[in-house]
Amino acid sequence: MELEEGMVRKIAISAGAVGLFVAAVVGIGTTYNDGGLGSAGGLALVGSIVLFILVMAGVGFLLAD
Repeated sequence: MELEEGMVRKIAISAGAVGLFVAAVVGIGTTYNDGGLGSAGGLALVGSIVLFILVMAGVGFLLAD
């Protein structure tokens, strides 16, 4: 199965964005872990989810044909 032109670039950019999100979640979990996530960690986690949604929307607009 062959990929269309530019599809590899789209896959790489999308996978990179997801990788950054996973790294952010792991970083938040590591930073704010005091026997539990706590309110500050929860807020940071919600912020990272919102940022991920906005970044993926931006990536979608950027990569739209």
